[in-house]
Amino acid sequence: MSALDLAIAAGVALVAGVVNSVAGGGSLILFPTLVALGLGTVAANVTNSIAQWPGYLGGVLGFRAEYAGQRGRLVRFSLVALLGGVAGSVLLLTTPTAAFDVVVPVLVLLASLLLAVQPLLTRRLKQAEDGGPRRDPVWLYVALFLATVYGGYFGGALGVILVGVLGVGLHRLKLANALKSALSAVTATVTLVVFGLFGPVDWQVVAVAAPASLLGGFLGARIATRIPTTPLRVFIVVFGVVVAIYLFTRI
Repeated sequence: MSALDLAIAAGVALVAGVVNSVAGGGSLILFPTLVALGLGTVAANVTNSIAQWPGYLGGVLGFRAEYAGQRGRLVRFSLVALLGGVAGSVLLLTTPTAAFDVVVPVLVLLASLLLAVQPLLTRRLKQAEDGGPRRDPVWLYVALFLATVYGGYFGGALGVILVGVLGVGLHRLKLANALKSALSAVTATVTLVVFGLFGPVDWQVVAVAAPASLLGGFLGARIATRIPTTPLRVFIVVFGVVVAIYLFTRI
């Protein structure tokens, strides 16, 4: 990539980091940008995953107070996320690029729609919240495994999926949001290792985009209360739908 391309990638990664902190969905901005800059869809996906990894660690640190008394649950859920992330990452690297080219427009469209219904989902989970202790249902582990397989394979709007699954399974939205960050970090760390060792990563892009994503996440957390999330979410959803249509035309 040229110096201008790298500067564009860094700038978009900065914006994606801010978006992730404020509303979520930053991957839907950075991934198509990398494709537009000339990376193949698989290379853009793995590079995007690694470049945004630092932002997930910041989310974990931000929720550290919510993890008190959750060590056993964190370990169990993290093991599931580890297995799911490995399965999804390996699936991406072992299936033909043509297959990913066919699937990715559907995944981008799905991620955009999930982001669109996130406020409705959050309100419903909040209404159903009871805060009482309960045993984790077996189906929750299966759902978390499938969600993190998706996260390892593509990852767009993974946080929305995890909040929905955990919110329904635990009936504690605040805890679900905290656990979402931890499990997203586990899945992202798995993709970092697997894609870093075996994937077609553009390390030049990672070198400029990862620090920018981290800075964007920090800035987004500082200004999150001042930015209206609804217009931003609408923009990301519309952008994601346009990207999905564009990717469909490339098949």
